[in-house]
Amino acid sequence: MKRGVVKRVSEGFEGRALVSGGSVSGGSVNSAPAGSGSATSVPPGPAPHGGGTPPPHVRRTAVPDLAWLPPALLLLGLGLWAYALPRIDFRTMDDYGLLDRLPAAFYASLLVLTAGFLVSLRRAGTSPGWPLAHCVALLVALKAPPAVLYDSVRYPWASKHDAVVNTMLGVGELRPNAALSGNMSAYDQWPGFFTLNAALVRAFGVESTAVYLNWAPIVLGLITLPVLVLIYRTFTEDWRLVWTAVWIFQLANWVGQDYLAPQGFAYVLHLSVLAVVLRHFVRPGSAGRLRDRAYLDPAAAAVPPPTGPRQRAVCVLILAPLIAAINAAHQLTPVMLCAALFVLSLTRRYRNYGLLVVSGLLMLTWDLTMGRPLFLETLGTLRESIGELTENSRAGYAGQLTGPGPELAGRANIAMVLAVVALAGIAVLGRRRLTRSALPLLLVSIAPVPLFAVNDYGGEMLFRVYLFGLPGAAFFAAAALVPATAGAHRSRGGLARRRTAAVALPVVIVALAAGFLPSYYGKETMYYTPPAETELVTRAIDRLPKDGLILATSGSFPQALHRYDQVEHWFFAEQELPENEKMLVDPARYLADGIPPGTTAHVVLTRTQDIYTAGEGLLPPGGFATLRARLKASPLFTTVEEHPYGIVLAYTPAPAASRPAPATPATSAPGAAPATRAAPAPRAASVTSASRVASAAAATRSTPATPATPVAPAAPATSGGTP
Repeated sequence: MKRGVVKRVSEGFEGRALVSGGSVSGGSVNSAPAGSGSATSVPPGPAPHGGGTPPPHVRRTAVPDLAWLPPALLLLGLGLWAYALPRIDFRTMDDYGLLDRLPAAFYASLLVLTAGFLVSLRRAGTSPGWPLAHCVALLVALKAPPAVLYDSVRYPWASKHDAVVNTMLGVGELRPNAALSGNMSAYDQWPGFFTLNAALVRAFGVESTAVYLNWAPIVLGLITLPVLVLIYRTFTEDWRLVWTAVWIFQLANWVGQDYLAPQGFAYVLHLSVLAVVLRHFVRPGSAGRLRDRAYLDPAAAAVPPPTGPRQRAVCVLILAPLIAAINAAHQLTPVMLCAALFVLSLTRRYRNYGLLVVSGLLMLTWDLTMGRPLFLETLGTLRESIGELTENSRAGYAGQLTGPGPELAGRANIAMVLAVVALAGIAVLGRRRLTRSALPLLLVSIAPVPLFAVNDYGGEMLFRVYLFGLPGAAFFAAAALVPATAGAHRSRGGLARRRTAAVALPVVIVALAAGFLPSYYGKETMYYTPPAETELVTRAIDRLPKDGLILATSGSFPQALHRYDQVEHWFFAEQELPENEKMLVDPARYLADGIPPGTTAHVVLTRTQDIYTAGEGLLPPGGFATLRARLKASPLFTTVEEHPYGIVLAYTPAPAASRPAPATPATSAPGAAPATRAAPAPRAASVTSASRVASAAAATRSTPATPATPVAPAAPATSGGTP
């Protein structure tokens, strides 16, 4: 008989090991639990027919222990990232944003971190710290560069939130019924996020939120990570699947709503409420065969232990403050939460109407008290958009993306959405036992979709539906890439699936990383504003007296809403392209006809506005330069300050005797009725939910802009609620 040799065979990211016997006649095989990463070598047993004698000793073939590799790759990846960071020339960004300014070392760092993550999955069950460390490193690598490098606030519209906090600190009270420029009183009607930041500014003794504003994506990402783990562990025991889902979530979260804004804050609270509900609101006797391991997918977790009415009542009391905080911070997120709780109540497992009723009552109470002015104002706008699915699912505000960077970002956005949805669909259809046990998570992911029948949320509904459906979609996308391993070695099909997944997983996550970069950084030229431009705008607005009027093409420039409680704003190019083309024929007369008599008005045109209006297709090619030149040459406007980053023009009206009769501008101007887009809610949803979505529409976008309609000094128009 040949001498037996025992081999340890590593099976890559599955984290399992097979032991092959060296005996011709037989041997024994042990396998580790799925995702454990452990391996056991077992000497061959005696020949089944009793022939021969056992070998006197077993010669083992040593396989190098790769436990050192994940930390080594982690350190190497972070080292490459740190090396690349000071070499990012962000001040010379051009058509492609940061994409062509990131050095090769930056891209190499992402590849090394990805390799380290894949290796760490082999021991995800026994050493979960390394996948966690790689997920944190990925978050930092992807989203920390602006926080570390920029000398100004990323996203110029984010300065609006800093202005709200500063105004609250200066005034010392909330003014939900005040007539503020751009209907900025909506921020006082949903003030939770801003009052929290006002408290932080005072507690830390910093000058304003601008000190830490750029770090919000990292902070919110770190808070979101353990919440996602709790949600995913409710439905799977396979740590490989958990960490892969977290990794995919981070790569697919390019929407840009994790900056310092009410949406990012409310989103974390929303996920926290869902995590508690999914783990602690299971009804007794509702699991059925889902507690039978033989019936479940090998990677699935058993249904959490049931809770009685008293326990669920206590959980409702615990969750009520979180739900109240969501309502105090944001208009749209409570609608999404109620939609998620509603679909969960349709299942036998989570049929708990009490929490749904409490959530609905809290939302209605807030709408009819603090949010009453904007809530009542928007009730009448719903009929225009309910059921307009095509219009409501469009992306953007008015124009079409133009320019290499924005166009590439738009294509990458579509590709990322399709990729995640396709992968999730493969898992839903291909792993039906896992789908049955994780059905609540699937329903929560689908719950936001009916809101397409409500309104377009200022061109944002597509992005928000994607954002709220992403946690579940990432889980099922990971399930398509990380197959179950229990018993898989017994069939050729199982072996083929494992081999396919071993190739597909690295390919897909590298492809998702490649899609994230243009989606997140492809329009970075719009997002970075030089400090000199910010100073120019601040000086221009500070020159205006109280009740003065500032005019600009859009609200997407730094300090656009500085002194919003004292100065009115008219963003005159935030309309359809044909109307702007008419405006460019004689922009001086167009603006002069919209300025109320006796109003001190200044026009501010900046570099960021130029880039934004071109990239978003609000103005035709060369339109911004034409606008600037014609206003500068007009006797109706006098140059106050000119700078490479912008120009400030003062309105100097002609004497009354020489002025022609004013024409009606193509877009609403100060003093005109606001042309606010209507905002729908699902047909089955309450009118509260519908009007809340309407009131929140488009204050801040994923391709964010401030779609504020022109505002009259006496009666400011509505730009939407809080972002």
